[in-house]
Amino acid sequence: MGVVLSREELVTAVAGERQAGRTIAFANGCFDLLHVGHVRYLRAAAAEADVLAVAALKGAGRPILDAADRAELVAALRGVDYVVIFPEPTVTPLLLAIRPDVHCKGTDYTADTVPERDTVRGYGGRVAIVGDAKDHSTRDLLARIKS
Repeated sequence: MGVVLSREELVTAVAGERQAGRTIAFANGCFDLLHVGHVRYLRAAAAEADVLAVAALKGAGRPILDAADRAELVAALRGVDYVVIFPEPTVTPLLLAIRPDVHCKGTDYTADTVPERDTVRGYGGRVAIVGDAKDHSTRDLLARIKS
């Protein structure tokens, strides 16, 4: 089972993992109302490296569950080693802090449309598009519940 860490704790943990010779994959998202698309995305991200760090968007407004609850749920998923909550509008500052070997994004992106691609490539990392087709969304799930 993964653990929820502060940014500073994550930086320290990743440094330790690197020192032990392990590679780091990184994934991020809102993870509001976990569904099978999230599980498949994170499972595929975990397969990209030895360790998976996941960043959960702090968010305001739409998230039904607060950030701490969402982070705990994500940490409970097999394959997730670390979870951190990030308050910024993008994960760029977090990417620069931990410099993961691979930055994983879902299939709603291409390698050329990942917003942080230049940041990741700039420090020598790579971008991987992982998970199944984007046939699942929290927005659709909420609409089905509402109807």
